[in-house]
Amino acid sequence: MNLGRWTITFGSIKSTLLKTINKTYESSFRERGSKFMGYLFPIETEEDFQNELDGLRSKYPDATHHCWGWRLNPAQPKEFSSDDGEPSGTAGLPILNQLRSFEVVNAGIVVVRYYGGTKLGKSGLIEAYGRGAELCLEMAELLTIKPVQMYEIMYPYPEENTIQKLINDFNLKVVGSEYLEKVKLNVACPTPNTKLFEKSIRGMEHLQIHFDTKQEDYIRV
Repeated sequence: MNLGRWTITFGSIKSTLLKTINKTYESSFRERGSKFMGYLFPIETEEDFQNELDGLRSKYPDATHHCWGWRLNPAQPKEFSSDDGEPSGTAGLPILNQLRSFEVVNAGIVVVRYYGGTKLGKSGLIEAYGRGAELCLEMAELLTIKPVQMYEIMYPYPEENTIQKLINDFNLKVVGSEYLEKVKLNVACPTPNTKLFEKSIRGMEHLQIHFDTKQEDYIRV
């Protein structure tokens, strides 16, 4: 399978107002005879993206190009783009740049092109592929996500009110619970609140309240 020209980049996504999606969006337009069809869809892994790409290749096997870009994992960002045979930098990067511009992660975009007989030139290709991606993003419902630190809290039942106050004070989100001899909660703490939260809960050891620090993650808000 011809992957065309591709790039993978790693980095740090600094924004605390990143966005994501939860369903697929499509766009379609013609430019000087060529037809461009954009597909924006949610992904959690590279395998998710590959499955979507394979599906579009199967749906449009006679298309001239299937160009794409994706962004994954706000905690440890990774980005990918491919020109799939178009001139270097004219397809995958404009698609990826639209995802960056809209601050969208955990999403992929494939723009399918049927060549119409008229060459668009590099600037025309950049504009067309970027437009295919932009049209999808403009119609999408973008869901804001926030970086969080995950914790596991263990405490005796009589301290339920104490824990509820912690939850309210530090805007914690409970994502899992277990009620045995003691209560065990898995909570997500907004990253800006972590230092004060840890300082506060460390002062509760005399109440038999303990915590373990887990992985960095993100949540939809």
